Amino acid sequence: MLYPDIAQELIERQRNDLDVRQRLAEEGKLTGGYNPEMEDVHLDNARRLQEMITQIGWPAQEQVGEEASQAAWLIVQHAISLPSFMKRSLALMNEQAKTRTIDPANLAFLADRIAMYENQPQFYGTQFVDDGQGRLVCYQLDDSVEKVDQRRQKLGLNTIDEQLVELTARMNVEQAKLPTVNERQQMQEDYDAWRRTVGWISA
Repeated sequence: MLYPDIAQELIERQRNDLDVRQRLAEEGKLTGGYNPEMEDVHLDNARRLQEMITQIGWPAQEQVGEEASQAAWLIVQHAISLPSFMKRSLALMNEQAKTRTIDPANLAFLADRIAMYENQPQFYGTQFVDDGQGRLVCYQLDDSVEKVDQRRQKLGLNTIDEQLVELTARMNVEQAKLPTVNERQQMQEDYDAWRRTVGWISA
């Protein structure tokens, strides 16, 4: 490990991110759109990570160790208010994967998340959305479930159906009550407005 101080900071920032998310979930504050406190954490982490990248490049395992490298990926994965940063990070991770240790599953999750926010089909089936009736479904795929599951298997991921079971169980714990039809419609409108505001979509 070349940068132990940066590694420790990345791990601490990831821990804070997850702690805040857990607290907000317990308070029932994660179901009404992007919680402002959560967004503040994500933005602060992303800005600091950008400084680190300027200093050392992408924090691959060789520079900061496996745990901190995973933390850096999580920070990017959560930087949803910064489309350009997420795309630049994906490109940088793909480039460094040629010579350094980058978890291929991380690349898959990040590429799929970017595709989802841009209304494009996903390649690995890592992103799930509400179907409008309170159930989670896999976001649009670019191919059949069978072929996508084959791609997932190569990365060491479980199947889409298995992932859906896990995520549904987690959602049921965090979500005390389901929003009404009108609330869902408003949430979708707010989501689209937010994507336009931060630059994911233009119309």
